[in-house]
Amino acid sequence: MKRVFLTTLLVIGVFMCCFAQKPHMVVFYNLENLFDTINDPDKLDEEFLPTGDKKWNSTKYNKKQSNVEKVFFDMALIQKQFPAVIGVSEIENRLVLEDLVAQPKMAHGNYRIVHYDSPDRRGVDCAFLYRPDVFKLQGSKAHKFEMPGMENFYTRDLVTMWGTIDDEPFFFLVSHWPSRLGGKEASAPKREAAAAQCRRIADSVRTANPSTKVVIMGDLNDDATDKSITEVLGAKGNIKKLVDGDMYNPYIDLLKAGYGTLGYRDAWNLFDNIIVSENLATGSTGELKLKRAENSKFYGNIFSRPYMMQKEGQYKNYPLRTFVGNNFQSGFSDHLPVYIYVGK
Repeated sequence: MKRVFLTTLLVIGVFMCCFAQKPHMVVFYNLENLFDTINDPDKLDEEFLPTGDKKWNSTKYNKKQSNVEKVFFDMALIQKQFPAVIGVSEIENRLVLEDLVAQPKMAHGNYRIVHYDSPDRRGVDCAFLYRPDVFKLQGSKAHKFEMPGMENFYTRDLVTMWGTIDDEPFFFLVSHWPSRLGGKEASAPKREAAAAQCRRIADSVRTANPSTKVVIMGDLNDDATDKSITEVLGAKGNIKKLVDGDMYNPYIDLLKAGYGTLGYRDAWNLFDNIIVSENLATGSTGELKLKRAENSKFYGNIFSRPYMMQKEGQYKNYPLRTFVGNNFQSGFSDHLPVYIYVGK
């Protein structure tokens, strides 16, 4: 009788541990010009040097690093665990990420880095941080931006990595699509080319292994409802209508509800997106699937705290940026981070 009782307790304990397993947080954050203070003669980084217009020095650099650490640590406090995967953009090189993951609080996340130097003229790149205890890296690759007729257009790479989470195959892609320089409509073909390239990569991954769960994230320089995302990339906004092979963008609902991640001309934009394959959105393969935050009707999330927002002036109530012109604001970024939950 005692043995049966102990066995029952053991089964209940295992069940409760499994049931209580917290979903994994996956994050994207545009870090707004996280440059070091060292001159790279091959890049146009003069603006972010001690002798440059912004007087970018060790004091400002260390403040920026501390600010970014605070955001990621406060995100970790939501679930009492660090995000499993973090995609970032607008970082100069691997060194600034090594400094970031070595910050006192970030060090507890034991993060590893996936980074490639891109051909962007200013030297800004995309990259990943990941927790090796959650995401088991199997490989990574940088894809050069492709647009027929513009072979000499140098911009950020599309950075990819693949591996497993809880023994299920995952493929991550982080990118920072071409800007709206020259106007939204005139520059749209570049972002549409980036969207088409992202879709080709995702489709090739799913063709090779249909059970792979794909996550595309980044600063897309288009809103979640723009053509590049909804038509070219093919990201849909209704999770109930997804079929095999579709992509789902939870930030379409957030944009329609009036939420945004950056402010421009007295209006919110939602350029920062995390888009997932149908099998991750619905859980049609494996056990891991997209999860809502507690007490939320949205599958996508935007992280914001009062200290991250401008309190006065031209950009009041928008993200507290690092600089306004050449005036240092001691801020965080001109974007807010976004995140999703993946769990059983």
